[in-house]
Amino acid sequence: MSTLKADTIVAADGTSPVTLTKQSAAKAWIKFTNKTSNITHASFNISSFDDDGTGDFGINFTNSMSSAEYSAPSSGGEDNRYTVTNFGTVLSSAMDGQTRQTTTNNISDADRSSIEILGDLA
Repeated sequence: MSTLKADTIVAADGTSPVTLTKQSAAKAWIKFTNKTSNITHASFNISSFDDDGTGDFGINFTNSMSSAEYSAPSSGGEDNRYTVTNFGTVLSSAMDGQTRQTTTNNISDADRSSIEILGDLA
């Protein structure tokens, strides 16, 4: 059995980092609570998560996407009694969203929701 250990892997030109291209990996994701306070449980490529009011939130990416035309599948928290929907502003560097109750469609804070960002990095 072989073991590969490396601190840095670079592209063939020897200077630029290797990038994920033509792969179906999430380029950013976040699992969060915005019920009583904003809590990020875990995340990848998310620099900040902000509270824009009841049920409204924004996330900023550490590394921007190549365009604002990315996919953002999501799931609502608390046994799926909530949905993450109505993405307002969508930029290559950030996006806004809302959590809503599934039965009433009312904007509401939720516990343990998540968003995955699929697309290409800039």
